[in-house]
Amino acid sequence: MAPVATASAVKSSSPSPSSGPIPGHGPVTRPNMVAVGTIVWLASELMFFAGLFAMYFTIRSVSPGLWGERTDLLNVPFATGNTMMLVISSVWCQLGVFKAEHGQPARTGSLLRFRQWGMREWYVLTYIFGSIFIAGQVTEYARLIHDGVTISSDAYGSVFYLTTGFHGLHVTGGLIAILLIIGRTFTTRRYTHAQATGAVVTSYYWHFVDVVWIALFSTIYLLK
Repeated sequence: MAPVATASAVKSSSPSPSSGPIPGHGPVTRPNMVAVGTIVWLASELMFFAGLFAMYFTIRSVSPGLWGERTDLLNVPFATGNTMMLVISSVWCQLGVFKAEHGQPARTGSLLRFRQWGMREWYVLTYIFGSIFIAGQVTEYARLIHDGVTISSDAYGSVFYLTTGFHGLHVTGGLIAILLIIGRTFTTRRYTHAQATGAVVTSYYWHFVDVVWIALFSTIYLLK
């Protein structure tokens, strides 16, 4: 009888599978597949821009005299100010992400009280600064074309417009995505987790194009 009683006591003291989670172990969760997919896609975009950088440095190595002549036509102060517009827009975008993660799609007070702004207001500001960047890039293109630097003029013009042009297309795509995120806040009555996820993954893309431009700006405008 003693061995039977001991076995019964041991069996009764062990936790059953339905008694709850083991202390110190949280529930098993999987990562957000939308965020993972966006990161994988951005990795492929990174390889695309890496190819553009390789093309730029390869052609530059065989035409150093052309680079020394053409880079003098670049307006570095103007490009620096335009770069700051894109960098600051990433700050506004991240502030919008913070509001989206807290479930606040729009402002809760006066428009002048920016501390009460929601995701929508910060993303509108991001869109404005991003649009100013694109307008600045178009303005610089017009001035360079006036100076005789076109995509078909020489090797420098080809790589300059290809690298900066493809980046400009990516920024334009980001501006369209931001408009869609802003528009969704007007079409639904309740701000859901799916909408917040959309704002977050859009910020991934926006920060990506920001970092890529910093690398392009340093390569094209500063490494003369």
